[in-house]
Amino acid sequence: MDMKLLHQKYCKETFGPTGAIEKFEPVYDHTFNFAYDVVDVIGREEPDRRAMVWCNVAGEKRTFTFGEIADLSSRAAQLFLDQGIRKGDRVMLVLKRHYQFWFAILGLHKIGAIAIPATHLLTAKDYVYRFESAGVSAIVASAEDETPAHIEEAMETYPGIRTRFIVRGQREGWLDFDGMLPQTAPLAQRVPTSTDDTMLLYFTSGTTGYPKMVCHDFSYPIAHIVTAKYWHNVDPDGLHLTVSETGWAKSVWGKLYGQWFLAAGIFVYDFDRFIPADLLEKIQEYKLTTFCAPPTIYRFLIKEGLERYDLSSLKYVTTAGEALNPEVFKQFEQKTGLRIHEAYGQTETTVLMGNFVGAPVEKVGSLGKAGPLYDVDIVDEAGNPLPAGEVGEIVVRTPGGVRPIGMFQKYYEGGGEYAARTEDVWHDGLYHTCDTAWKDEDGFFWYVGRTDDVIKSSGYRIGPFEIESVLMERPEVLECGVTGVPDPIRGQVVKATIVLAKGYTPSDELAKDIQNYVKKQTAPYKYPRIIEFVDELPKTISGKIRRVELRHTGKTQA
Repeated sequence: MDMKLLHQKYCKETFGPTGAIEKFEPVYDHTFNFAYDVVDVIGREEPDRRAMVWCNVAGEKRTFTFGEIADLSSRAAQLFLDQGIRKGDRVMLVLKRHYQFWFAILGLHKIGAIAIPATHLLTAKDYVYRFESAGVSAIVASAEDETPAHIEEAMETYPGIRTRFIVRGQREGWLDFDGMLPQTAPLAQRVPTSTDDTMLLYFTSGTTGYPKMVCHDFSYPIAHIVTAKYWHNVDPDGLHLTVSETGWAKSVWGKLYGQWFLAAGIFVYDFDRFIPADLLEKIQEYKLTTFCAPPTIYRFLIKEGLERYDLSSLKYVTTAGEALNPEVFKQFEQKTGLRIHEAYGQTETTVLMGNFVGAPVEKVGSLGKAGPLYDVDIVDEAGNPLPAGEVGEIVVRTPGGVRPIGMFQKYYEGGGEYAARTEDVWHDGLYHTCDTAWKDEDGFFWYVGRTDDVIKSSGYRIGPFEIESVLMERPEVLECGVTGVPDPIRGQVVKATIVLAKGYTPSDELAKDIQNYVKKQTAPYKYPRIIEFVDELPKTISGKIRRVELRHTGKTQA
């Protein structure tokens, strides 16, 4: 079999008249394991095929073939077994963008242990919460920064860590993953796993409270064929870059499962601090073919000056993670000729809706249409379907409790603390995303905001994203967050918290200009009666705006 077509073994696909995917039916048996059945297969059939190109800010460069990835992940699997890690054990990976992440996570898949990717931005308190909540027994972490020190401090409170590996350095009390891995013989035989077993556990961003623990099973990678083939549109002979640290689910969306199902190469740029010029130089130098990043990244790349770089290798670009402002879309297309294809999903799912390959981006700013894996709808607070044009909650229909492939199993119920959380969002045949949107007559979805973010002012329901999109049209605005704040007369009024671009200074006059601009571009009742200029927006460690912290009253403008 041509390894570029390996994914076809695991699905049946139906296409519409434009060539866009309409139905995706997974085909697999209960023993499917991505590490064995995809990575190892490609490693045997095309061992020299490029799997990953990695570089870092220090100038180090590595290229790995599928043969090497298969071998090193088998060595990692045996190393974990040698150190007492077994099927079902929960192992945290704090590996930034280091290439060791791929060996480690695939090694854990091979032995049936549960991988828990986590960001290096965590503090000791964050680790204690995660260790205790998930029952973590082992960890593989980067030696860089304060990560080991924070983990050691957390271990003074939590005694459950039995095994700890360190990469890119050595430290007393830690096992040297880099030194031990090449010395360890590869795993001799396949360890049995089932697609019903939990494979991954992700902590959510925690925008409204403590992060929840999302469980995915061994069938989850198959759903990402849609991600890579019909949203990212990866070229099996090209290089794909998704800008995400390995601690977040977006990383396996764009740096692992779907891309390697298609035998495509991934590009990994190992950095801590995002510098727009550096990223543009990497796209130019390595001739990347497909690219995915959140809208914030696109905004900074545009501000940096796209015209100063040769981006001609790029053939397809995508975005997710937050709603895409139309102004960003327009400017990027004007400067590169490429249309950004937006999609929407959650840590709990894969791509729920999107602007998919074969369907032209007809409506700028739309999330696109429902994807082929899920039955997506818009409902009111009672769960009743809403007609076109009305704002409601995005839900996934799961009649009879049947869970579509790619959807999470449950929120982990360690200690019983989360036992009710799954039922809070998944009941009566509906999974509630807690995001609001509306659907037009043509089936396109339009994002409004989190259910808690919708502003109710003088009887109107106002979505923050619409106002943010207008604000982003102003050259003075670099970033912004729109929220509702209490008002004794209107119930709530609209507040805009704004980070100004370089060269602009906060003033009452500028605030007035911005308010008047919004009044002209939207219905007058939507304009921000309160504007606050800040140096930066409060964000979660995943980079999402913490709107709850923006709701305190700032400076009121007339």
